[in-house]
Amino acid sequence: MQICGIDDAGRGSMLGPLVIAGILLDKKNIRKLSKLGVKDSKKLSPKLRELLYKKIIGIVDDHYIAKISPRIIDASVKKHCLNSLEAKYMAKVVSKLDPDISYVDSCDVNPSRFGMVISQLSNNHKIKSYHHADSRFVVVSAASILAKVARDRVIMKLRENHNLGSGYPSDSTTVRFVTKYYKKNNEMPKFVRKSWKPVQKIIEKC
Repeated sequence: MQICGIDDAGRGSMLGPLVIAGILLDKKNIRKLSKLGVKDSKKLSPKLRELLYKKIIGIVDDHYIAKISPRIIDASVKKHCLNSLEAKYMAKVVSKLDPDISYVDSCDVNPSRFGMVISQLSNNHKIKSYHHADSRFVVVSAASILAKVARDRVIMKLRENHNLGSGYPSDSTTVRFVTKYYKKNNEMPKFVRKSWKPVQKIIEKC
């Protein structure tokens, strides 16, 4: 029985992509993930996530990572469709990996509704959708590590040219970078999500 775990990374960030990752492996091999020490990516250091990323890819039968650009995110936020966008990309992962059953971390307040949308978009694949699935199911934890590492690598690349911090609104370095950039150029860089409220506040203030 082929099991899939799916999770996202970077949903709350002001900049960079929203990353959706999925892993596929046989049910009998799930124990191997636990033995590696796989758990919710938020509970692991960046160094350990990088190490586990390579080991996870070595164990799983297949994986798929999708990066959603700020431009696509902004277009969805304008239509109040961010959850739909995420469901669409999670369905894409399901369709690519074609599992018997998928466990997904729900961003919707109603997890069963979110699961039904993914199922409909992925040709009626079986979906189990839960809140905090990344800490409840090791297959989702593994996907969360892949998503987080993939996103961190994009941010690291951007940091080669910009001092932009973590990308989150709670990070003063990020807020300072976005503010200074806008004041200097009178526009936002392509990798900033213009639809985000903290970004709109900066534009209004400047």
